[in-house]
Amino acid sequence: MRKTVALFLSGCVMIAGMAAESTALAGANITVDAGNGEILSQEDAFQRWYPASLTKLMTVYVAFRMVASGQITLDTPIRITALAAKQPPSKMGYKVGSELTLDNALKIMMVKSANDIAMAVGETLGGSSDKFAVLMNDEAKRLGMTGSHFVNPNGLHSDDHYTTARDLAILTLQLRREFPQYAHYFDIEAIDYGGKKLQPNLNALIGRFQGADGMKTGFVCPSGYNLIGSATRNGRTIITVVLGELKLTTRATKAAELLAKGFETQGSGTTIETLQPYGAPTRDVAVNMRPSVCSKEAGSDTWDGKDLEGHIVQGSPYMNRMDHEPAVEKVALLPAKINSMGMELNRIPVPMPRPERSSLTDASDALKAVN
Repeated sequence: MRKTVALFLSGCVMIAGMAAESTALAGANITVDAGNGEILSQEDAFQRWYPASLTKLMTVYVAFRMVASGQITLDTPIRITALAAKQPPSKMGYKVGSELTLDNALKIMMVKSANDIAMAVGETLGGSSDKFAVLMNDEAKRLGMTGSHFVNPNGLHSDDHYTTARDLAILTLQLRREFPQYAHYFDIEAIDYGGKKLQPNLNALIGRFQGADGMKTGFVCPSGYNLIGSATRNGRTIITVVLGELKLTTRATKAAELLAKGFETQGSGTTIETLQPYGAPTRDVAVNMRPSVCSKEAGSDTWDGKDLEGHIVQGSPYMNRMDHEPAVEKVALLPAKINSMGMELNRIPVPMPRPERSSLTDASDALKAVN
């Protein structure tokens, strides 16, 4: 009897695994008319997914809300903390104590997707990364993003950090509707952060898909290649959310295809607000793309050697190579703060107070107890 039950459970696990893999290979997406919120196409829009750096759109949204409420301005200094400096790439690599304006931080986040800058924004505006995550989740709840939960401001992987294509579409629509004055942050072609250090926008739609004006890319192994794209033609704006593509190139070509077809489609009347949850119960378990994207077996299939500049669009009937030099916006750190001796304050180590004798004794006793 036990053997039969074990075999049955094993079979269930295999079936569930096959279903999860099938879902992973299919990805998830949704395309919406930004004007009226009508859905133009969708696939597994309620499937839980890891957003990776698409998270930074929520970080930006929280920042915009704080600017609108008067708590901060776009000139507010963002300080690079020790935690921010430790974040893995993509990153700027600024030293601890460096500062830049929120304005420049947002530009770097949207173009280079720098994890250290996003963490610095979260810590500066929220007081800590954890406190900023509370603000992110509060905004998500207020917007009706019922399938999302955030634990950090940059999207580095955590099993508890997830969203859905439908929720990301809601966030993107809100960004465009509530803050049209900040639309320029999402279609910057490149940034110059010193001399010849040019960074093209990681969103390959910008400058290559007709009318492209946003929004953000994202990648970690468990998420696969994600992209939120937007474009405006003849006064009509379409947005698309593409999650879980297997290749860097296909996330752009998939988004371009969905946007192009979106411009040829009229909505059925179902809006992003009225769309009802659908899909198998497994939608509440995030798809993990790591075996399909980052395993040794998958490695040769997921990267085809094409770079981000120009060649990424080969094979897409909806995109063209950029026919001009990227329009560049300069970003820079704020001048270092200098003390009366002419030393940069951020280079001076912070003195650590000497512990009292009783504290040393307590610590010694604690170590003895542990050992």
